[in-house]
Amino acid sequence: MNSSAETKALFSEISKLSTEQRNPKSMDIDARSTKEILKIINEEDKTVPLAVEKELPYIEEAVEIVVKALKNGGRLLYFGAGTSGRLGIVDASECPPTFGTPYGLIEGYIAGGREAMFRAQEGAEDYEENGAKDVLAAEVNDKDVVCGIAASRRTPYVVGAVKKAKELGAKTLFITCNPRENFNIKEVDVAICPYVGPEVIMGSTRMKSGTAQKLVLNMLTTTAMIRMGKVYENMMIDLQMTNKKLVERSKRIVMTITGISYDEATHYLIKAGGHVKTALVMIKAGVDADEAKDRLNKSDGFVRKAIEGKF
Repeated sequence: MNSSAETKALFSEISKLSTEQRNPKSMDIDARSTKEILKIINEEDKTVPLAVEKELPYIEEAVEIVVKALKNGGRLLYFGAGTSGRLGIVDASECPPTFGTPYGLIEGYIAGGREAMFRAQEGAEDYEENGAKDVLAAEVNDKDVVCGIAASRRTPYVVGAVKKAKELGAKTLFITCNPRENFNIKEVDVAICPYVGPEVIMGSTRMKSGTAQKLVLNMLTTTAMIRMGKVYENMMIDLQMTNKKLVERSKRIVMTITGISYDEATHYLIKAGGHVKTALVMIKAGVDADEAKDRLNKSDGFVRKAIEGKF
């Protein structure tokens, strides 16, 4: 196929994507007032959670895959380009301070590398081999889960990364905002396809598509972390005290759950080496730090089980 034919084929492919269609509800948005523009955007944004809701069964499958992998020495690695890549990096970077996960357990990769996080690296996403190279550089293996994120589904960098990961035996997920019927399900273990329809501004997938992807990523890691004992009741109790805000949040969590005073919470956290889970078990079960740590080890990190002594 010559370059002209390839260009025409690409044009045809992109033109058919739902994310590249015009939205009839915003055809005259350039002639609207500020208030009217905001109303149109807001009304369209309201449809996003409903699109994600339809994908809950597939998100559930994905969570189970992620939990199993993380419990067996694997990692969750996101690969995306542009907005999708940035969202993956943001989700991954927030897990260590929020849930106490070690750095590297959940990571995000973006076409064009670190520079692309802040400034678009034109053309970096256009080659499957770039995604494949990043997968190899990440030393992906059969214990890992690789999640491709691409609103259009067709982004070569993401497709290449997922293909290479599958070749290496990793479990593969894919998050796209084009309809499920347009996806070859055999390409991945689980496809998550919240169909949000045309964007308010044609092709601007940082809008509804980006919002849908963010919601799905929130669900994936938050639910996986809950399933791994990182939450007690509805509070994050495996956070890392890496800044003043998190130190004070840790004290507040201990105070809220146990009813003790600020000074007592400070005392127990010092005794627990700054580990919220240990402090909670010490207080709720009436044991010392060593016993609390032993209970947490036996309960696979679940605070409720450690407190109740149900191992």
